[in-house]
Amino acid sequence: MKRLSDFIGIRPCTLIYLLLISFSLATFLVGKLGFSGLGMSLLVLLLALIKGHLVGSYFMGLGGVRGVWRWPVFIWLFIPGILIGMAFYLSYQ
Repeated sequence: MKRLSDFIGIRPCTLIYLLLISFSLATFLVGKLGFSGLGMSLLVLLLALIKGHLVGSYFMGLGGVRGVWRWPVFIWLFIPGILIGMAFYLSYQ
């Protein structure tokens, strides 16, 4: 089965790097254009969590690792992400 990177001719790490840049640009534009509200806050948080996961999987080399070595990065992203998300949600109530 072919990957998306095989069809476009870009290496997977380059594709992930371009995705990270586009997420960073999207979060910059959300702030620059003055978008606000709970939905935008949670969207920016979600993009930051996805970026953290992509960095851990592709650039820290944890994508092919099994078992206990993936848990610290997952917990490091999951617990603060849930707590920050709850703080955003409760502040808009």
